[in-house]
Amino acid sequence: MSRGRLTRRFPVFAIRDFRLLLADRLLAPASFGLSLVGVSFAVLRVTGSPSELSYVLAAQIAPSLVFALVGGVAADRFRPQRVIIAANLMMAAGEGTFGLLVLTGRPPLWAMIGLEAVTGTGMAVFYPASQALLPRLVPDRMLQDASAISRLGMNTGQMAGAAVGGLLVAAAGPGWALSLCGIGMIGTVPLLLAIRGVPLKTEVADLGSPSLLAELRESWSEFRSHTWLWVIVAQFCIVMMAWYGAFSVLGPVVAKAHLGGPAAWGAITAADSFGLIAGGVVSLRITPRRPMLFVVLTGAAVAISPLSLALVLPLPIVCVASFCLGVFIEMMMVQWTVAMARNIPPGMLARVSSYDALGTVMAMPAGALVAGPLGAAIGVSAAQYAAAGAIVVASALALIPRDVRRMRSHNAAMSVAVSQTGLEASHR
Repeated sequence: MSRGRLTRRFPVFAIRDFRLLLADRLLAPASFGLSLVGVSFAVLRVTGSPSELSYVLAAQIAPSLVFALVGGVAADRFRPQRVIIAANLMMAAGEGTFGLLVLTGRPPLWAMIGLEAVTGTGMAVFYPASQALLPRLVPDRMLQDASAISRLGMNTGQMAGAAVGGLLVAAAGPGWALSLCGIGMIGTVPLLLAIRGVPLKTEVADLGSPSLLAELRESWSEFRSHTWLWVIVAQFCIVMMAWYGAFSVLGPVVAKAHLGGPAAWGAITAADSFGLIAGGVVSLRITPRRPMLFVVLTGAAVAISPLSLALVLPLPIVCVASFCLGVFIEMMMVQWTVAMARNIPPGMLARVSSYDALGTVMAMPAGALVAGPLGAAIGVSAAQYAAAGAIVVASALALIPRDVRRMRSHNAAMSVAVSQTGLEASHR
């Protein structure tokens, strides 16, 4: 498709800043995708212990308990792209240094934990800034397409990175994958510096005057005023805790023992990313009429991941399951991103998103810390069955509030409004 036809089909491509953001959202996830395979197999190669892998991956998530909120305030006070630059440089330092240590020797456990904590701090700061940046670059009418396309770019990059990472780890070792991750993250800085953006019209003139605590209290009030928001965040707190322990920590153990090692794990991760890409394409054409109901049901479907590994299904079936789940997760994430942007005041979007990030990941370190010892105590498969059960129960409870079941999409609400207007006119 020529650039002219592409712009006519998707006018958002005519926006220079969006094109720069899209380039960043290809490069950064591709770089980080290398580390998705590299970290797990670097730790397993050095220590041979699933329990110590638990500690390292928990260290990657733990900083979100503090720095997600700080990142949200920073992204509402300053240009989000500058906050993302700081986040990417932290990830480059953490993964790049980890890679160099692996290439030059056997890093001690404390060093691996510390470096993943640096990476995790960057991840925590990134999310709220990323959520706040896109609505500043595109008009509301293009938000659905812009969200789907930008996430399509992210997932394409991550799929490529994970696939290359699996092959690179198998052929040359995890140190090279981690080092290349650091180099790629540094390469995003010029793209982000070139994004100009525009100030939000709804922002106050001086965002630096309120205290940190005052801004957090204000955004907390906004967060808890939306029942659909805090209920689903609570649901995904349990979902992500169970999934992270059963899939991200114990998954590489299953892959190493039964499925073929790092190349197999790279294939599973790539299949998931390819599903995310397909889900992004579908999101350009399909909008669920009840988006929050769709989000909750997709959360329940996450149980497929640990179940497929608990059953030790053949690698092709695990990959197909990961692909299908990826399709629905990406459709869910597009709806979630758009719902947040349309229902939260722009000047508080980053801060409210930080509560979303905090609530979603706050129990993930516990999931990572428990998974290794629990798998050793009761067996890896039993631990994964337990995780799947927790995911289903949490999702069933999230269906109780009426707001979750009845909230309509923007398009559906517009259709209802038009129908009601027409009905009123016919009775005049």
